[in-house]
Amino acid sequence: MSNYSIKDLEQLSGIKAHTLRIWEQRYNIISPKRTDTNIRTYDDLDLKLVLNISLLKDHGFKISEISKMSMVEMTREVVTISDRKLNYPDQIHALTLSMIDLDEDRFEKIISTNILQFGFEKTMIYIIYPFLSRIGTLWVTGSIGPAQEHFMSNLIRQKIIVAIDGQVHKQRPTGKKYLLFLPEGELHEIGLLFASYMIRARQNRVIYLGQSLPLNELEFAYRQHKPDYLFASITSSPSNHEVQPYVDRLASLFPEAQLLLTGYQVVGQDIRTPSNTLIINTTEDLIRIASA
Repeated sequence: MSNYSIKDLEQLSGIKAHTLRIWEQRYNIISPKRTDTNIRTYDDLDLKLVLNISLLKDHGFKISEISKMSMVEMTREVVTISDRKLNYPDQIHALTLSMIDLDEDRFEKIISTNILQFGFEKTMIYIIYPFLSRIGTLWVTGSIGPAQEHFMSNLIRQKIIVAIDGQVHKQRPTGKKYLLFLPEGELHEIGLLFASYMIRARQNRVIYLGQSLPLNELEFAYRQHKPDYLFASITSSPSNHEVQPYVDRLASLFPEAQLLLTGYQVVGQDIRTPSNTLIINTTEDLIRIASA
């Protein structure tokens, strides 16, 4: 079972910490534990309660009404709401609940329903990506355990691979060739997989090399395929002080290719980009390039 701070609850539920404190004092609706230094801490059950309250509140229930509900009544109302078509924030709440419970059936129902309603690409952009962003900092701080992280990451990864397998691989006459890879030591593959899906969806050719690729192997693949674009996601490797030298090295090794770089270590960072290098800040940036 994970432990959360009040800031963690705020980030996951969208309910301000100040509001959570008022609910605790006025309605006694949530009862956090306290550390030896009197700091509030919350467990998985508290987080589920707050997420359910948030969902009910967003659908017209007053907090005074919710505070009088038993857990059975609250669960019944949440299930009733969940059977309707939910908006994007509600879906993100529902995904968070499935992560807490390691509930694969609930995850499958949420994602499959949204894919049918919005399509795979919009489900990824408007539901999965915001969900990953919301909980990302909690993975780093250890508020969410490795089991929950691996559970969700592997399910999402499987969904993208299935979607890619279902694509018709046809290159349009003006389509380009993209070589996708992660730097040596980099294992965060979800962004790279989804980039592959988006590029293929626009009838370009993709050579997918995956995780942790040494530079000498990248050079070999480049000589074999002569791609128009090299695409890499840099999330944790290389580390901070090694990113700029790595970017410069890529640019010098492949002067005839256009380098497309994304990921935590380059987006929003003070990276000097050589003339053949672009930082992909959003999915819209990549869609625009892949559609050209």
